[in-house]
Amino acid sequence: MSSNLIARTGTANLYDNTIRNLQAQQTTLAQQQEHLSAGKRVLRASDDPVAAAQAERARTRISRNETDLRALNAQKDSMALAESTLGNAMDAMQSFRALVVQAGNDTLTQNDRDTIAQQLQDLRDQILGYANAKDANGIPLFQGLGSAVPPFNSNTPVDFNGLPGQQASSTTSIAPVLDGDAAWMSVPTGNGVYAVTAASGNTGTARVTADQVTDPAAAGDGKSYTIGFSVDATGATTYDVTDTSTSPPTPIISGQPYTSSTPITFAGRSIEITGAPANGDSFTVAPSTQTSVFQVLDDTIAAIRSGNPTIVSSGVAQGLTGIDAAMNRLSAAQGLAGALLNRADNIQSDLQTRGTQLEAQRSSAEDLDMIKGISDFQNQNTSYQAALQSYAQVQKLSLLNYLG
Repeated sequence: MSSNLIARTGTANLYDNTIRNLQAQQTTLAQQQEHLSAGKRVLRASDDPVAAAQAERARTRISRNETDLRALNAQKDSMALAESTLGNAMDAMQSFRALVVQAGNDTLTQNDRDTIAQQLQDLRDQILGYANAKDANGIPLFQGLGSAVPPFNSNTPVDFNGLPGQQASSTTSIAPVLDGDAAWMSVPTGNGVYAVTAASGNTGTARVTADQVTDPAAAGDGKSYTIGFSVDATGATTYDVTDTSTSPPTPIISGQPYTSSTPITFAGRSIEITGAPANGDSFTVAPSTQTSVFQVLDDTIAAIRSGNPTIVSSGVAQGLTGIDAAMNRLSAAQGLAGALLNRADNIQSDLQTRGTQLEAQRSSAEDLDMIKGISDFQNQNTSYQAALQSYAQVQKLSLLNYLG
């Protein structure tokens, strides 16, 4: 009896072990099917703790990279709008300049100039609107380091209600707005070194037609001068040049005969004055300062509206010089916007490359090699089917089945 008992116990244990093996193979097959359907080699941290950690780090970096890309695209959109707005402002400035040249025509009546002045005023208001333009999110395009909304008020003179300065770019972003103070409020007067201004009480027809720097070191002395004209009883005209920076003022040139269009040269400066000055007329020569685009436009409009031919002529000449300087500032700002857009393209390319690399790292850590996965699944399924069939055959090997 003992031998029969041992045989029965051994057979039962064999069957139990076989069932456990079948269950283990079924579990493995189910897990392989789950990984295959998900396309993942690592579904849980327990599958491969090291790979799961690597994949999680890669996903975190991918998320941050995508956030940087979205922010950069928004910055690009704003900067592209700023660049386009400056282009529109340049077109308006060109139209303004053409009208100023037209207003300088000596054959026009004051009524004609008043009509032109109204057109100029409309263009001036349009240009102010460009300066206060906003992006799609309502952020002023020229707010600098921060400003009220709008950054440029409608006062006379126009003020910049903000903090001047250009935001810095980084390896993942560009400045979304431009420095409005640099673009609109930093126009140099005169030729950028000195400015010549006619006295408000001048009654003659003299006006400045050209001013040049012949000696930068001397012209940059920071001093102010006055060119005064005297006309005697015979009509002979002379001029004096006086250094008004000293106390008392120091004469530089005295009693020099004046000839229209002949340059007056002193202290590294060459100034061409055309026309016939009246006795006592004068011009101030002072170091160049900063003015605004809007002040240049306002002063030009005021000169054209004055009705005084001398003021109109001088105002048109000075206005054209100021308009050219203002357009240079706007062109520089437009160039900066273009440079930032080019930089944004490079940053975007780098971020996209980084995203591709991070995705490759994540895939390498957790994704399943589908060819290998299908092969393993088929092998496991074949093994499981073979085990089931062999178990079924063994179960039939009993005396009762044989007798039956």
